[in-house]
Amino acid sequence: MNIFEELQWRGLIKDVSDPSLEEKLNKGGMKFYIGTDPTGDSLHIGHFSSFLICKRLKDAGHYPIVLIGGATGLIGDPKPDSERPMVSKETILHNFDCLKEQLVNLFGCEVVNNYDWSKDINFIDFLRDYGKYFNINYMLNKDIVARRIDQGITYTEFSYMIMQALDFLWLYENKDVTMQVAGQDQWGNITSGIELIRKKLGKEAYAFTMPLLTKSDGSKFGKTNGKAIWLDSKKTSPYEMYQFFINVEDAKVIDYLKFLTFLTKEQIEDLEARHNANPHLREAHKALAKEVITFIHGEDAYNQAIKISEALFSGNVASLTSSEIEMGFNDVPSVNATVEEENIVECLVNNHFCQSKREAREFITNGAISINGSQVRDLEYVVSKNKAIDNKFNVIRRGKKNYFLIRY
Repeated sequence: MNIFEELQWRGLIKDVSDPSLEEKLNKGGMKFYIGTDPTGDSLHIGHFSSFLICKRLKDAGHYPIVLIGGATGLIGDPKPDSERPMVSKETILHNFDCLKEQLVNLFGCEVVNNYDWSKDINFIDFLRDYGKYFNINYMLNKDIVARRIDQGITYTEFSYMIMQALDFLWLYENKDVTMQVAGQDQWGNITSGIELIRKKLGKEAYAFTMPLLTKSDGSKFGKTNGKAIWLDSKKTSPYEMYQFFINVEDAKVIDYLKFLTFLTKEQIEDLEARHNANPHLREAHKALAKEVITFIHGEDAYNQAIKISEALFSGNVASLTSSEIEMGFNDVPSVNATVEEENIVECLVNNHFCQSKREAREFITNGAISINGSQVRDLEYVVSKNKAIDNKFNVIRRGKKNYFLIRY
């Protein structure tokens, strides 16, 4: 397949600004940009699914530039149902530095900040040099604006479309960028940039959008229990990321393999056949987790995520380090120890792992309690700091799935 056919097969092309773009993409040599606003200090997996286009097109002979919107981030892209809260300039600039580091490390591409060329434009020049090229009726018909008309939209948000178009114009004139790529929800803003370049310079620019990655119910992909899956390992550990991908819905896993990995058509079709034959083996899910985590965090982080998962499944937590315990037990009930030694029965009751001493004794004598992977049947057993993993954690398991953590 050529690059255009591959992008189509992966489901990565939604709208195309001009039919000639297919030939241009296959030929190579285009400079293009894709952008995001620095509303947080880390990218999440939703960003990752979009920014992978940098590597896909780079490998096909194109030159990627990532724009982090220090200026547009101060304004706020119109949300479907409400105005975005204003973010301070200091926060935006800090977030820019964080995102730039992530993007350079992941994709090795050039990163620019639209604050650099927007900050010195005065209001009169903004209206004369850019605003006069935008027809109000044209702007009102754009989905990104029209969906907010009934609720109301401020002039600040209304101006976002002009600012994004200004970015395309500046990059066209100063970086020889002739194409923009973005999610399908940005189509109105993208075409505004193409129109501005045509009207102001008399030149042609191009664009295509990618479908948004979603779950089967249409909701955004990339959250678990309401929390975003961040690319920063301090926010989302590789183990948590592994669990997220292992548990994605079966009906969407092949789509995610196409969107999020560089596995070939043949490899993905083979995984699809095996997944359909034996979905319980989760081979497609495991391949997805491996490819994404290895790309973002490296092979060692992936192997560590596997180690933690296997230890938790088997109960052999003694093989884990204290840092791995932190990752694997991030969401389990935990307490800070108030004493360095405590009888096991009293420990289970005092820390609310059991409701009564009678219940605690029953669990212990029935072999349902293990500490740091070892079964405990002795009612006189002492839970202590010097028996803790790295002198930091005692991991108590009741039955097969109920874990508790004591921190020292």
